[in-house]
Amino acid sequence: MIIRIFSILLFIILHISCEQKTAETPPFELEEKTIAELQQMMNEGTYSSVKICQLYIDRIKTIDQGKDGLNSVIELNPDALAIAEALDQERANGKVRGPLHGIPVMIKDNINTGDKMETTAGSLALIGSDVQKDAFIVARLREAGAVLLGKTNLSEWANFRSERSSSGWSGRGRQTRNPYILDRNPCGSSSGSGVAASANLCTLTIGTETNGSIVCPSSLNGIVGIKPTVGLWSRTGIIPISKTQDTAGPMGRTVADAATLLGALVGVDQYDEMTQDSAAVVHTDYTQFLNIDGLKGKRIGIFRGPMGMHERVDAIMEESFDAIEAAGAILIDSIELGEMHYLGNAEYELLLYEFKDGLNAYLADLRSDFPYKTLEDLIKYNLENRQQEMPYFQQEIFELAQSKGDLSDQAYKDALALCRKISRTDGIDLALAQHNLDAIVAPTGDPAWVTDRINGDNYRISSSSMPAMAGYPSITVPAGDVFGLPIGISFFSTAYREAELIAIAYSFEQKTQARIVPKLLPTLELP
Repeated sequence: MIIRIFSILLFIILHISCEQKTAETPPFELEEKTIAELQQMMNEGTYSSVKICQLYIDRIKTIDQGKDGLNSVIELNPDALAIAEALDQERANGKVRGPLHGIPVMIKDNINTGDKMETTAGSLALIGSDVQKDAFIVARLREAGAVLLGKTNLSEWANFRSERSSSGWSGRGRQTRNPYILDRNPCGSSSGSGVAASANLCTLTIGTETNGSIVCPSSLNGIVGIKPTVGLWSRTGIIPISKTQDTAGPMGRTVADAATLLGALVGVDQYDEMTQDSAAVVHTDYTQFLNIDGLKGKRIGIFRGPMGMHERVDAIMEESFDAIEAAGAILIDSIELGEMHYLGNAEYELLLYEFKDGLNAYLADLRSDFPYKTLEDLIKYNLENRQQEMPYFQQEIFELAQSKGDLSDQAYKDALALCRKISRTDGIDLALAQHNLDAIVAPTGDPAWVTDRINGDNYRISSSSMPAMAGYPSITVPAGDVFGLPIGISFFSTAYREAELIAIAYSFEQKTQARIVPKLLPTLELP
């Protein structure tokens, strides 16, 4: 009886503390503000870029930093307000660079910035690497007039260190929390970017994806994420995993905002050969494709492979399919996407080879006196600093990658050929041609799981592998929620079809309005 009474009292105390935590979360005057709304406010003179940035910084300090915070921002830019002030002066002098002028953006901490901030991929080993030059897309971001507000936490090394990792954890940044339910996971590896955009800590963020690392955190954090065609955005100056699958991409609360950022950062980069093919097919303004009737007449194939894992996710998908059809699209049900069972470990093999090759090249390009110049050096560093870097999970992926040869190995060439065949020739391209499709639709992922740094992630639903292996574009949009946990829906197609996908995604977003604002609840109280 005493134990029972104590349990009841403990429940009441915890329940009260949860209510107080929610009640103490302050109202935010910029909540859900879009690029267009912020531009109007700055044009009218009611807000400046400095004021907007300061409001976001204050909010970051209030709900993100500290022991009970979201922990999505790994570092604030000490020059952010000075940059904003200079951009305000430009506006006062009649110069507005474009829709991103004065807009605060944060980027994932595996993207180089030649400023006072670090670039570490979340690893303590890279603190002090002293990158001297902006990544190509960061230079484009600055040219567009955006304010680089800071950098976001990530799954260390973009979640390519251990097979038992907890998404959103890094040695430098520790564990990022989901803004809907704080003890739930934000998914990786662009976890901080997903959380920061969702929790209104900035207007937009940039993430990176090799397989699922933009679309998964976008889905679990209730935002829009665009994984572009590999080559639409340059990868120069981004800490790599895979030269055939890596890409950065925009993450935001609306399709319109994500589309605005997408167009601003395109461009041919002489140091990234994948961008050479994009010159004739890209757009510098993807907002021209925002059409509320963008679903009308579109032929969309339903890929049910990731379904059947969770009845509530399936129900959201069925409701979404109904909404898509009601908006005038033609649905082709239960299409096939390649023979995935023939793939085996080919994608993993591909990534292990390319990670070793790409990371060694990145490290070799750091300043001459930097002590960690190879993957082997990093493995040794982690072993020597295991208490800080490996308290919960190890580095078996690092060790597997280190055991591989170079990209001339036949095993690598075979893996690359098989991945391309299954994902492109016998996969997405075949399905599009067979059914005359404009796009393919599927659930993006699971409801967020409880974060477990000991056992690692717990997810079963994913549709990211096919477009990731193919290097093709994918967009995820909020579609609903399971007990308050967001669920996203993905639209994907063949190379450089971002314009068509944006039209489809925007129409779906406007017809369904499924995004919900996170409330930073400590835990999920089930009925």
